[in-house]
Amino acid sequence: MNALKIAATGMAAQQMRVEVIANNLANMNTTAYNARRAEFSDLHYEQVQRAGTINAADGTVLPAGVQLGMGVRPSAISMNVEQGSVKQTGGRLDLAIEGRGYIEVALPSGGSAFTRDGALKLTGDGQVVTSDGHPIVPDITIPDDARDVSINANGEVYAYFDGQVNAQLLGQITLAGFTNEKGLEAMGGNLYRETAASGAAFVGQAGVDGLGNFRQGYLEDSSVDSVREITELIEAQRGYELNAKVITAADQMLGATTQIR
Repeated sequence: MNALKIAATGMAAQQMRVEVIANNLANMNTTAYNARRAEFSDLHYEQVQRAGTINAADGTVLPAGVQLGMGVRPSAISMNVEQGSVKQTGGRLDLAIEGRGYIEVALPSGGSAFTRDGALKLTGDGQVVTSDGHPIVPDITIPDDARDVSINANGEVYAYFDGQVNAQLLGQITLAGFTNEKGLEAMGGNLYRETAASGAAFVGQAGVDGLGNFRQGYLEDSSVDSVREITELIEAQRGYELNAKVITAADQMLGATTQIR
């Protein structure tokens, strides 16, 4: 009885959906987290009678045929690239990206990763790094005697010193964009890695070529909608229960078959 296998695939699909929802809710307060959504597609079909088959000697053609589905499978866990709301923090190294783009960071392995988490910090040497200590690219170092730092919408970093009227330009933070942001590989720690699906990163100045702008003193919130997630959680729970009932019904039908005298 194929109903047992079909219902089992349905239960596995709903379980995966619940796991994705659980991860979204766990990260509802994670800076710049993008909500995920589980996507599914149907499995192959058993062609008992193919549509268009000649059914009689007079040439009558079956208009629909008989096709029995074999269940469901996960096709993707898609990332919602919609920007989260921006909240004010007042931190001089807190940067929210309004629009497209990622900040490039250097990994200890020598490779690059990308993040929208703009909660930047300083090392003991004044180097600007992420919360996990990864230096941003290009490298920016703020002198110890700088009394204040200003970052404009284009990512230019200025430092103010005592005894000087004009600010000193220290460098410029760039943004990286991708043709297909959903194709990025999540690494954890609010970091992403480019893949063949995302395409190569194109790096440019903020506010140019479709890239977003920086806003100093702000951070991007998670894009998770808790109300929608709870609604989908209830739907997934009901779907799991219904597939479990199918297995129970199929088991009872098999039991009835074995009891025939």
